[in-house]
Amino acid sequence: MSTLEEQIQRLTDIEDIKQLKFCYAGYCDQEYDEDGIASCFAEDGVWDGGEKFGVYNGREAIREFFSGSDGIMKFAMHYTTNPLIAIDGDTATGQWHLWQPMVLKESAQPIWLMAQYNDQFVRQDNKWLIKNLALTVKSFTPHDTEFGV
Repeated sequence: MSTLEEQIQRLTDIEDIKQLKFCYAGYCDQEYDEDGIASCFAEDGVWDGGEKFGVYNGREAIREFFSGSDGIMKFAMHYTTNPLIAIDGDTATGQWHLWQPMVLKESAQPIWLMAQYNDQFVRQDNKWLIKNLALTVKSFTPHDTEFGV
């Protein structure tokens, strides 16, 4: 049985990781703010978008990838739901569902993106960072009417 202090620390860690994930999503929704997004990752962090979006190793590679994203997307809104977070000392895992309405810039094609995040986190200097973000696309479906900006 854990002490009250251990329970409070676990709940605090879970909330800090949720806030980190929400910040990441917020930077994505701010026209893919590459500096903000990169700041969410450990220096050796990995952003893994699978076959659809590619894999980027290290904070600088992640920053570079996202620096071109605003040229691809006209609009994107990230909704992360159903978090499952497990804490193990200074590491953690997390899983979220992603629902993302988006509009491609070049074609103005609206898309419904549904995916799952499977993430690993690390606490460094008393701050949680993303160690590995793995996005598994479940659906990338065109929509017939434009939405968003």
